[in-house]
Amino acid sequence: MHPLPSSIASISADHSLRTLPKVSLHEHLDGCVRLDTLIDLSAAQGAPLPATNHEDLRTWFLAQSHSGSLVAYLQSFALTSAVMQSAENLRRIAREYVHDLAYDGVVYAEVRWAPEKMTAGGLGLDEAVDAVRTGLRIGMDEVAAVGSPVEVNQIVTAMRAADRVDEVADLALRHQGNGVVAFDLAGPEAGYPTSLYRDAVERAARHHMPMTVHAGEADGLASIHSALYDGRALRLGHGVRIAEDINERGELGPLARWVRDRAIVLETSPTSNLHTGVFAAWGDTMRDHPFDALYRNHFQVTVNTDNRLMSDTTLTQELHVLQQTFGYSLDDLETFQLNAARGAFVDTARRAEISRIVRDGFARNRQRCA
Repeated sequence: MHPLPSSIASISADHSLRTLPKVSLHEHLDGCVRLDTLIDLSAAQGAPLPATNHEDLRTWFLAQSHSGSLVAYLQSFALTSAVMQSAENLRRIAREYVHDLAYDGVVYAEVRWAPEKMTAGGLGLDEAVDAVRTGLRIGMDEVAAVGSPVEVNQIVTAMRAADRVDEVADLALRHQGNGVVAFDLAGPEAGYPTSLYRDAVERAARHHMPMTVHAGEADGLASIHSALYDGRALRLGHGVRIAEDINERGELGPLARWVRDRAIVLETSPTSNLHTGVFAAWGDTMRDHPFDALYRNHFQVTVNTDNRLMSDTTLTQELHVLQQTFGYSLDDLETFQLNAARGAFVDTARRAEISRIVRDGFARNRQRCA
């Protein structure tokens, strides 16, 4: 079986960009469901959709995404969550996701998702995690068999606004070392500082479970501070608004210096950030994204899609957009992948191996272009 091309987005970047080895740290499984799969599964269970053909539904998702509102952007997830309420569907979606990664040139990925959102049909939390693990494993075996190996691990996410954070933290710990590599907090930042969930964070820390926290997306510096101090975050989900701590003269404030000097990885998602208005204070085009300012100030920036379906993108496309916007060289694109490899929630030896795969792949690309 050959890796299946993504039916989510057309890759407009050239072939050489697609074949570059990439590392993905921030993607939501319920934001990466294939359009055709969503249509198929929704029809099978009688779930309504705003459109029933591929192109019209794609247009609808893009309209939601381009609203400039994170709230409106997140509303579209109700459609994907509705078809992720059974083990069979979760296995299919996870398997197809791996194929899409392989086609996109990804060699290592961590996919996050909130099992608590997938239990409306009676599926248990552990059953849900097991189903995704099985789907990922089947996909990984299939793409490896045709020479496109990808390693994909799970990050278990708890939703801040729900009342199951402690329960989901325990879920992540039960599956630690069996495909689950980290615990994440997502959902609204404003009004839900990480300090509210310190018991869950402390329990995860006692068992050496790494933390990544959505912060610096829908809220500013206070949210980032809480993620680092209360959440023991080793990475920041998005983290874009750390740029608020850099003044007009390019001088870094104390929080920005802390994040930079301790190499806290920023899981930036440029197109998603543009769609949701994350950097509206700086402007409304990709040129206004603080990504480049953070990169030039030596922050550990990485490039991610966040949600392939909602933003109609791929990691290849994200790199293409950044290259076109900021004039990045192949060396720059390689740096973003090496930053991600160093931030991966795996052991030192595996991080070194992922970095080697990235370096070798970029070197082969340079030789072909020489």
